[in-house]
Amino acid sequence: MRIHLLLIFTVLCAVTASAQQYVLSGRITNSKSEVIPFTSVYIRNSTYGTTANENGLYEFKLAPGIYNLTYRFVGFNEKTISVTIADHDETLNVQLDDEVFGTERVAAIYRKNHDVADTIMKQVIKKRKYYLDEATSYSCAVYIKGVQKLLSAPKSLLSKEVIRTLDLDSMGRGILYQQESLSNYNSQSPDKIREVTIANRIAGINTAFSYNKASDLQVNFYKNVFSINGLSARGFVSPLASNALTFYRYKLLGVSNENGRVINKIQVIPRRAHGQYFQGDIYIVDGEWRLYSADLYLTKGVNNLNLVDTLKITQQYVAITDSIWMPAAVQYNFKGQVFGFKFGGYYEAIYNNYKVNPTFPDHFFTGEVLNVDTVANAKNAEYWASVRPVPLTPREARDYQKKDSIAAHKQTKQYLDTLQHTKNHINYPGYLIFGYYASSRNNKDSLWVYPFIQTFYYNTVEGFGINAKVRYTKKIDDFHSFSITPALRYGFSNKVFSANIYSDYKNDPFHNAKFFTGFGSDVLDLNNVGTRSLYFNTLSTLLSENNYVKYYRTHYGLFGYQREVTNGVLLSGSLSYASRSQLYNTSYSHIKDVKNREFTSNNPLAPAGAPADDHSFLFPENQALTFATSATFTFDQEYVTRPTGKFNLPSKYPTLTLNYRKGINNLLGSDVNYDFTSVDVSQYKIRVGLTGFSSFKLTAGGFFNDKTLYYMDYNHFLGNQGTTFDPTYVGSFHFLPFYTYSTNGAFLEAHFQHNFAGSIFDKIPLLRKAKLEEIIGANYLTTKANRDYTEFYVGVQRLIFRVDYGVSYMGNKKYIQGFRIFYGIR
Repeated sequence: MRIHLLLIFTVLCAVTASAQQYVLSGRITNSKSEVIPFTSVYIRNSTYGTTANENGLYEFKLAPGIYNLTYRFVGFNEKTISVTIADHDETLNVQLDDEVFGTERVAAIYRKNHDVADTIMKQVIKKRKYYLDEATSYSCAVYIKGVQKLLSAPKSLLSKEVIRTLDLDSMGRGILYQQESLSNYNSQSPDKIREVTIANRIAGINTAFSYNKASDLQVNFYKNVFSINGLSARGFVSPLASNALTFYRYKLLGVSNENGRVINKIQVIPRRAHGQYFQGDIYIVDGEWRLYSADLYLTKGVNNLNLVDTLKITQQYVAITDSIWMPAAVQYNFKGQVFGFKFGGYYEAIYNNYKVNPTFPDHFFTGEVLNVDTVANAKNAEYWASVRPVPLTPREARDYQKKDSIAAHKQTKQYLDTLQHTKNHINYPGYLIFGYYASSRNNKDSLWVYPFIQTFYYNTVEGFGINAKVRYTKKIDDFHSFSITPALRYGFSNKVFSANIYSDYKNDPFHNAKFFTGFGSDVLDLNNVGTRSLYFNTLSTLLSENNYVKYYRTHYGLFGYQREVTNGVLLSGSLSYASRSQLYNTSYSHIKDVKNREFTSNNPLAPAGAPADDHSFLFPENQALTFATSATFTFDQEYVTRPTGKFNLPSKYPTLTLNYRKGINNLLGSDVNYDFTSVDVSQYKIRVGLTGFSSFKLTAGGFFNDKTLYYMDYNHFLGNQGTTFDPTYVGSFHFLPFYTYSTNGAFLEAHFQHNFAGSIFDKIPLLRKAKLEEIIGANYLTTKANRDYTEFYVGVQRLIFRVDYGVSYMGNKKYIQGFRIFYGIR
């Protein structure tokens, strides 16, 4: 027995000793003893590495043994040092030498071949596809760190309170936001990914952009087009793209030898002064013609970036196997300025524990591109200290401690009471436009009062009126909530009072499921897809005598349910009952009397010239029991799963929606009897090479049973008769009359839009303003009054091209609703 106990004790001691880890740390400097921040450090013949922090400090947690550590940073020669870890922590400070290239050899090469850099790049481009596909699948651990800092601020705005709140020094410098995350990342060609966020930590408020998941920093210059989410809607031509020689010139700056490999340093030079191109240097392994590292940048002035003035992208590749190289580290460094405030920062990703070409189980890639673990945001400071590969700087550590302390203080009863009183204080100018929002201390109860501009209104049917509306929301827990929206409406001219209530209950955020119901009375738009808001209709009626919107009266009740039955398939259905009656104009007030213009009848089909007080017949008082259902199919639906629910992402394929609506006759006194079906096919923001994004929407349908239906049951179209519109909205007709082409027959409508990214001057010759005014707003609707409409946008940023087309049938009569080609400069 003693022998067995001794054996067990010996094994446990051996396991404990082998599991013991010690810290290897040090500082990385150059020959002048200046720190080199963000140097890549990795263990040769392994997939384990890290980077130094801003102060040049690095650290590893290593078991006892002998390790060969390699230190790499652009602009310096690579260095490999052997170190032995025994039974204690070790310190290893490293000095890197400035990179020295054999310029004599370069000169000799140039004498033989003046296009040597182009020759090298042709070899690289030839192997681009091979290296893009050499790792058809892989998995790795990814650590991401991001820091946004204020670099300086106008002294006139640096009050003591601002300095104290933001923890700034006397020069206005400090950390505004920092975050870090740790994920398991899995990828399979051509486009399957699955990421699990194990831990996530955020301190501060991000007011600009962030990259907090591994897929945000998947930098791959082997792809033809390089995209940068958040900072540009454009794609950028990779220096390694298949057609890169069309966009770039290359210059061989020198040749060096790194651990037996010949490395070519090549300058990347755009052929055009402005456009979607990088500048900087790339490093190519001679003979293998693969990317060794990249040091490239973009600028706001040249590349039309958003939010920042400069963005520098660095990337280091390391050999995972004898033939396969993968990124060891990627970093975005950025700087910018707004209103005198200078800011900067970085996001970096460190990749470890690569497994190349693993065998994933069947159905491993389900469309879930990101799963955030339920306890990912609950990791404490001790956990992060044990897993963080990059040591914090003193300022970063102090910032975390301060913000953690502030976060704890914000949970105290005294603070929450004070905060509730402050945040629930009404701001009257804000209420005018944005409404009023108030919430309970725990944020489980909230109330939103609709803004005043949506409450007080005028139209020719009701005269001046009040539409008082509030929404109360109750959060039961992370998975269940309900909201109730009561509304009271009264028209002072026709003296019609309406009261209704709408409510929904969300019971399964992982399947987008909810019940919804509503009942009461209301005054509604005859066009059920929407025309103009109460606010804009008030303005157009009072200021220009255009009473565009036509109304009717309803008493109704409805109930419905929706749910995603499987990933990418959303079903919804509703049953409603309504008693509907026609309304007429009762008020004719206006602020400005417009010459040769009069108010029109509330009957949209009244003959031309009908007086404003026209009482012509549109439909009789009727009752309608209506069943409506739809099925939306999003193919290859990708989504993110968080502890609080599932969040769908835009698909790279078109979305298909099938709609069916039935008017049920002779039940509960219902008068209607019709069947309507339609199908929608749509897709938005389709990247088209370097030219920008395209969007389209196609809709077709009709009534295959039209025995009894009334005007509000027709199929209506989204148009705009006003003088303002949104040229970026796909699915509407510009300047189309709201009611003229509504149909009880078949219809077809098609919309296409392309947003050219960047300045149009990259793509078309410089045009005079007069010429622009000729093509902007070129309008081909059937209404002659709209043909002369033009609009010119000042501040050229992108060119928008739109085509809208529609055909509808009413009885045996065919209407071309509108064919519109639109060029818009934004």
